[in-house]
Amino acid sequence: MATSISRAVEAARPMAAATAGRGALLHRCHRGVQIRWVTGRAQLLLRITCNKNLKMMGAGLALRGQARIGPGTAGDEFKSWVARGRQICSDGRRIRQLFAERRRVMTCIRLFRVRIAAGAALGAAAFGTPAAAADMALNSPAARTVYSWTGFYVGAHVGYGDGSLGPGTNPLPQQGFLFPPTVTGGIGGFQVGYNKEFANRFVLGVEADATFTSPTDIPRRVLAPFNSTIDYAGTLRGRVGYSFGNWMPYLTGGFAWGHSHVKVNDADGAVISEPGQYHTGWTAGAGAEFALSGNWTAKVEYEYVDLSRKTLGLAEFGMPGVAIEPRRHLLKFGLNYQFGDSPWSAAPTRTALPESDNWSVHAQTTLLPQTYPSFRAPYTGTNSLPGPGQTQMTWTTTAFLGVRLWDGGEFYFNPETAQGFGLNGTLGLAGFSNGEAQKAGAPYPKIRPQRYYFKQTFGLGGEQEELADGPNQIAGKRDIDRVTVVVGRFAVGDFFDGNSYAKDPRADFMNWAMWASAAYDFPADLPGYTRGAVVELNRKDWAVRAGLFQVPNAPNSDVLVYNTGGAVVEFEGRYSIFEQPGKLRVGIFGNRGNSGNYRQALAIEDANPRLDINDVMAGIRKDNPKYGFYLNGEQQIVQDVGLFGRLSWNDGQNEILSFTDVDRSVSGGLSIKGGRWGRPNDTIGIGGAVNGLSAAHRDFLAAGGLGLLIGDGALNYSPERIFETYYAYQVNKNLTLTADYQFITNPAYNADRGPVHIFSGRVHGEF
Repeated sequence: MATSISRAVEAARPMAAATAGRGALLHRCHRGVQIRWVTGRAQLLLRITCNKNLKMMGAGLALRGQARIGPGTAGDEFKSWVARGRQICSDGRRIRQLFAERRRVMTCIRLFRVRIAAGAALGAAAFGTPAAAADMALNSPAARTVYSWTGFYVGAHVGYGDGSLGPGTNPLPQQGFLFPPTVTGGIGGFQVGYNKEFANRFVLGVEADATFTSPTDIPRRVLAPFNSTIDYAGTLRGRVGYSFGNWMPYLTGGFAWGHSHVKVNDADGAVISEPGQYHTGWTAGAGAEFALSGNWTAKVEYEYVDLSRKTLGLAEFGMPGVAIEPRRHLLKFGLNYQFGDSPWSAAPTRTALPESDNWSVHAQTTLLPQTYPSFRAPYTGTNSLPGPGQTQMTWTTTAFLGVRLWDGGEFYFNPETAQGFGLNGTLGLAGFSNGEAQKAGAPYPKIRPQRYYFKQTFGLGGEQEELADGPNQIAGKRDIDRVTVVVGRFAVGDFFDGNSYAKDPRADFMNWAMWASAAYDFPADLPGYTRGAVVELNRKDWAVRAGLFQVPNAPNSDVLVYNTGGAVVEFEGRYSIFEQPGKLRVGIFGNRGNSGNYRQALAIEDANPRLDINDVMAGIRKDNPKYGFYLNGEQQIVQDVGLFGRLSWNDGQNEILSFTDVDRSVSGGLSIKGGRWGRPNDTIGIGGAVNGLSAAHRDFLAAGGLGLLIGDGALNYSPERIFETYYAYQVNKNLTLTADYQFITNPAYNADRGPVHIFSGRVHGEF
């Protein structure tokens, strides 16, 4: 052993000389382990200082990829602790002693020093350079990583609020998600900030955020000459907190600002003007933030926001001014992602906690502008696409949050902000040009909980498949043969009418008739979601699934009801042709909802021509059925090239409730990946669609009737024909840019108008 130590001492001399006259700090754990190269001697000095979080520490050291130091370790130079006498560690309750050649378990270690006779061998043989000693770590299975709150972060939040806009303001009730509507209703937004933690565990930080309100709860709106509402608020706040390791309570306060507006209504409740104004003020609150796993933290926070009083003049409408003074109480639940170095300060190069495989966080944002030049339009109706050119843009941002509750049980929540309008307020085309456009458009971002559902998978045994982590999908394994049950709020298209080449307007085709079976009037509210249940039986070569859903209480309504409903059953077959995979889906659907019959409305209007046919239709609505089917196929031709097609039909006798004014539709096209020209993640799409109406439906529109999206006041009927092509250019794995062109003849089935050329861009980001 003496020979081994001599060799180690000789190897250590150059390193000792390089640090002569000072101790070189090689490694420091916050209230944890210090390792110093002691100059002038071929030894390492280890100082393990008190850390109350270390409930138990096993004696011994570990070298990453190297030998273990301690009793019983192979190799005589690493065989034992060489203690400087008897080292005593006390936690006020017990005294444990560390003896040479022995290991003891110690709790709440106050202070001890250990000199290792083979320290030179550690520095020279195991690490090679003094700096490499930073890789030395305490081998303690019960030791906990110490969290540091220092660093930049970005995140999002959702919540619920209440408050007041002042007396006499007639505030609009905002949707409260699962809670009653209030002045703010449900809220959501984004935040960015920076924290600095000090040695005394106090944390100082600064945070900026923007918070948006939910859409108006229309059924609870009270008709008045005007209504007021708060659109959004932002804050710039300081934060003062105290770190208790992996959680931190804090106080916060600072500057606030916001925007409100007044809706001036006519006698029928239609909005004729919407003047707005900005407010400034202050905010204060408190919260707590918790470290989760990896770089993620979660927080809960209360804020009071007090904005200045502003008076808006309404003299031009024959009314006195209205004074708006927003005061709000907000409860927020947020999720933050730490940027840059991981916030774990156990070493200069930080390491995050392991990522959990029991939850998933993803997000997307999509900006989609569209424009068209002027086109031939000899007349224009209430729902017509205007003849002069127009430009509009939509913007959505969605969080995809998932958690595994138990084996096979998962819960997903997707809050989403949406802003903007489709062309002409999403009116004028049966095959509408923008799949991101919602019928409930808004000039300011509005927050909705678009999805919240529970999913239970029952494995049937046998072969398994791997699942990658993704939006609304938690990584893991599942049986190929399985039964899946889903209950909650979602889009029908999340589980039915899928297609690998034409399904997602954020990634592929934009036109409604291209990414869905257009004649399937799937149950949905204005943004396109419903509540219900889905059951699926999956086998290796086929699957069958069925769903039961709520439908809106009237055409184009945002209110879903239980007393009527919709159902669909779909069979999916999987096959190969010349070793190229393909799928065929066949769906049968039926809805029952509050709708009017076209022939009945026409008969009443014929008997009394002075009646408005749209008033007649509204007056005869009752529970009526709509039924139909769809076929949906996809076929890979060669690698990176695939074909797709859809055929759909409904009976066309009663009003459409949810989707769009189509009774028959056929669509198809080609999708080509860019591997052949060195861009494997780029995509070219080329496709077309033809939409049609039943005879009763076209007669209703010709008589001046209005549909969900169309109604020119007159009709020279001809099928609506759509051509669409796009190129999606992937900048990197998180960002894709798309250029899209659509050519539409006979827009809204009217041969007297059009054709229309629509040009689109799309910026899509995801992580």
